[in-house]
Amino acid sequence: MELTSTELGLAARVQQLTKTYGTGEGAVRALDAVSVGIRRGEFTAIMGPSGSGKSTLMHIMAGLDAPTSGRAWIGDTDITGLSDLELTILRRRRIGFVFQAFNLVPTLDALGNILLPFDLDGRRPSPLERARIDRLVETLGLQARLHHRPHELSGGQQQRVAIARALATAPDLVFADEPTGNLDSRSGREVLALLSAASRDHGQSIAMVTHDPIAASHADRVLFLGDGRVVADKPRQTAEEISAYMLAAELGAIPRDSRGEDMSRNEGDSGGAGPRPATSPRLAQGAAEVRS
Repeated sequence: MELTSTELGLAARVQQLTKTYGTGEGAVRALDAVSVGIRRGEFTAIMGPSGSGKSTLMHIMAGLDAPTSGRAWIGDTDITGLSDLELTILRRRRIGFVFQAFNLVPTLDALGNILLPFDLDGRRPSPLERARIDRLVETLGLQARLHHRPHELSGGQQQRVAIARALATAPDLVFADEPTGNLDSRSGREVLALLSAASRDHGQSIAMVTHDPIAASHADRVLFLGDGRVVADKPRQTAEEISAYMLAAELGAIPRDSRGEDMSRNEGDSGGAGPRPATSPRLAQGAAEVRS
């Protein structure tokens, strides 16, 4: 009998996930039989060079793209066979997103953007949810900016609004895609500290795709991808350790086994996901869901 994500302590997981773009000799395998889980209550960074498959992995885990083969779960829900409508409802209710480009609706003020997931779901926040939103607004220092539109906010303030929106529904998992990419260093540090606090103090599960070792050093766990595979799974690392590993990987100085995987990775570090073995319409739709 297969264990569930809940029994494994996972917020999300994938098993034997493969994604191929194109056909024939021009086919590109973005993911190659990946099995990994995102642990509940942890802040996980997903790293790798351009073309390593890190964004593709996030998009499939979030239901924004479909795999060529394999399975993906959010909590105990197998999302692989869900319809587009079912995926839309699942993303709206159980997943939060923080994008590099903020993706705020320009015609809505900060409060309107924070409440957008509820509006899209056709309901008002419950008293418990409203209290949660009020705490988020206070924690993120947005009280004086609630009635400002995005163009009246700094980049750091816009990303704080995006974080509040992502956390407002108490989602199973928050996906953050290069959340500090458009921010100055000070604002970036503040955003990373807020994501860390959401995980540490409130048990929020977060998966962040980044190429920045400093950003990844705020995470509890760092997954390294290379050529469509998870090549290393490490506990919290300093920025220097992350940079050194990435440089060594680029230079080919890390020993590999017959499958091309890093022999230094710890067995059992796959998050309990089981034994290791062109733009999607869904991706475009998912990005639009938080802008309209």
